Amino acid sequence: MAQNKSTNEEAPTKKFGRGANECQMCGRKQGLVRRYNIMLCRQCFREYAAKIGFKKMN
Repeated sequence: MAQNKSTNEEAPTKKFGRGANECQMCGRKQGLVRRYNIMLCRQCFREYAAKIGFKKMN
């Protein structure tokens, strides 16, 4: 008879793909801004952009 997998084991972490990276502030995996190695989702980026040093052009 086959044995069931233990429920204590965690899933292995993803090494590539959309689910591999997450926002450093909130943990979202969708809408990441990865340019310049920022690693924030778009919502957090809008909130913290001025503190980081980005300026609106218009």
